[in-house]
Amino acid sequence: MKATSDKFSFKHVLAGWPRGQPRTTEELAAHGMTAYRASALARSDWLEHVARGVYKLPGDSLDRDACLALLARHLPGLHVGGKTALDWRGVRHNLAMREVLTLWGDRPARLPSWFTERFPSAYRATKLFDARMRKNLGLQPLPNAPSDVLVSVPERALLELLSDVGKGQTLVEAKHLVESLPSLRPKVLDELLTHTVRVKVVRLAHALSSTAGHPWAEVAARHNQRLGDAGWVSVTKSGERIDLRRP
Repeated sequence: MKATSDKFSFKHVLAGWPRGQPRTTEELAAHGMTAYRASALARSDWLEHVARGVYKLPGDSLDRDACLALLARHLPGLHVGGKTALDWRGVRHNLAMREVLTLWGDRPARLPSWFTERFPSAYRATKLFDARMRKNLGLQPLPNAPSDVLVSVPERALLELLSDVGKGQTLVEAKHLVESLPSLRPKVLDELLTHTVRVKVVRLAHALSSTAGHPWAEVAARHNQRLGDAGWVSVTKSGERIDLRRP
């Protein structure tokens, strides 16, 4: 059995290996390194085994964004969203003792334990928008950050945050965060709300923006009317009642 393919060059693999980023056996195979060879190199301390089928450079500390870039190549639609996206864009209410990343994707998945053990995370695959919405609408990398790590813009992050209300996200904190968002772009929000399929999210956007007196409340009010008489009522685990019946 051949340990490597004919085109394998370990020096070439090392030269192109980004610091702080793990690589999977599938990615190493693209450079000609078989899984057998990767395992042998790990036993010889040329590579370090992270998890099944995942390796890193010896002594290298895994970088959060580099790891997110790797996950994004394997999980369709993966991006930083909701409360974390707002936080990374400078909108926050309470400082958490330990950051828990809010990640969103297009389909249900389990984040690998090697990632969550290093970077505590919560993954969401809730169907928030319809299939007609433009791909990656409201997703952009942060300035001076890796271009392959997409982060929700404030308008999309707000809707993702509101989707989490009643599922671990308190209404009180959501209200405070909405109060910190007076300058959302009406045009961007309007396009996102046009494709929003969750009644709760639209109702909350309308109710909280109206209470805060934000300029973009008119956009939310228009989409609230579009939903007709559909309502949403829930009692959270903490006993908080959320009643979003249309007035």
